[in-house]
Amino acid sequence: MVSSNNGNLRKIALPVLLLASAFAISACQSKTANLDSLDGLNTASTSPASFKKTTELGNRWQADQKDIGLGLAYAAELEKLGQTDQQLQVLATLSAQNPQNANIQAVYGKKLLAAGRSGDAIPVLKAVADNGTGDWRILSALGSAYDQQGQYSAAREIYRKALVLKPNQISVLNNMGMSHALEGNLKQAEEILRSAVALPDGKSLPRLRQNLALVVGLQGRFEESRKIASEDLPPEEVEANMAYLQKMLSQPNTWQQLSGDAQG
Repeated sequence: MVSSNNGNLRKIALPVLLLASAFAISACQSKTANLDSLDGLNTASTSPASFKKTTELGNRWQADQKDIGLGLAYAAELEKLGQTDQQLQVLATLSAQNPQNANIQAVYGKKLLAAGRSGDAIPVLKAVADNGTGDWRILSALGSAYDQQGQYSAAREIYRKALVLKPNQISVLNNMGMSHALEGNLKQAEEILRSAVALPDGKSLPRLRQNLALVVGLQGRFEESRKIASEDLPPEEVEANMAYLQKMLSQPNTWQQLSGDAQG
């Protein structure tokens, strides 16, 4: 059985449940998905990366850094090339030049969060939220930033505000559930995630079910976790996940090692 000691549970949860991460529960990588995305508030593009196009955009933007559209396009190309630091520098310039532009601030805050700079993302996203944009997506991203900083109560307060604006929003429920899990409140996490899975749209989201499977498994209910995980994953991957969870729950020193890795 799993110990009910929250300190130990936090040591399990912290490395496994990092929000705003790519989803995978496996023996080599185990992170949960943040299901929310700032639709219309990002610099993403579907066209392939091009060094030539990026250079051309960069030269044009250097000549006219007040052009918001050009700056966002340049940032998008830098992102596709994996040039995160340069991308953030461009967005930081746009943010400083356009402090009242909620779209720019939202883009910058989200990209800071995606880059793991949650401490820097918080004041940016909070400023957008405080300006009364009424956008639940901003609040969800802000909550994720607080979670990454270990400020779980603050994160859940933000998620509750987001749910007022967008009741039963699955991505917010997911984030709130995983916030409880990060703090070691696995029963509350399970309750929230089950409510999200039960919603009509929740039934079609494998990542959400896998988060539920993870939380159930972290409570030592491996057969139930296996059954949930099997709805979406192949048998070999399910078994790898179960073996990984069992190892984590049986070796306190491993939990401490993983916790240190996650914070480092």
